[in-house]
Amino acid sequence: MTLSLTTPRPLIAGNWKMFGLETSLDEARAVAAAVASKPPAARVALCPPATLLHRMSEAMAGEGVLVGGQDCHQSPSGAHTGDVSATMLADAGARLVILGHSERRAAHGESDALVSAKVEAALAAGLEPIVCCGETLAQRDAGQAQAVVTGMARASLPASLAGQDFAVAYEPVWAIGTGRTPTVADIAAIHAALRAVLIERFGQHGATVPILYGGSVKPDNAREILATPEVGGALVGGASLKAADFLAIIDAA
Repeated sequence: MTLSLTTPRPLIAGNWKMFGLETSLDEARAVAAAVASKPPAARVALCPPATLLHRMSEAMAGEGVLVGGQDCHQSPSGAHTGDVSATMLADAGARLVILGHSERRAAHGESDALVSAKVEAALAAGLEPIVCCGETLAQRDAGQAQAVVTGMARASLPASLAGQDFAVAYEPVWAIGTGRTPTVADIAAIHAALRAVLIERFGQHGATVPILYGGSVKPDNAREILATPEVGGALVGGASLKAADFLAIIDAA
């Protein structure tokens, strides 16, 4: 990736999803040690399950690896059994939070309006949101991918993001965990459309917001994906669970 003085550093964020126990922190420590010994061109983040968030934050302190949550409730507190607020994430050491991931949208029925409310909550807690959007295979096959993704982005990004640190992640639903990825041309087209939405919504600020690609990013395809126009980093799933694989993707940025 070629960076100018006005282009922010790419962001490589690992989403551990519902994986990880105490012993998994050894993989995070290995990532942190490598990042500390050879600072990469990209910012690096790991988003573990909530049970590991505080322990990972303590382990990563001062090591150059940001820690993030995988979701937050739209309210700062309340009678919401089983939910975690953005304020709680920040209190546990999080700096970022993934919002609107397709698995949340599909399994928990999250709407664009709810995702937008969660973004507001994250900003209020001082967290940097990573806002996800992507199409299903049926939508892509019907020629609706660009319309679906840009519509999702417009509705999920509140006006309060203006001037704030945030990222958008394009994650084609059909590519997540399947080993399939869109062509480079497909990725470039969606990222260009998302860039147009960001500029439309946020002006010059929108021209520099990182647009991450997510969906079966692996060491063997990361360099090509990250070199694609308007790709400002990656949201990495399974490959972020192993330090060696995640570091290879970081090195590709």
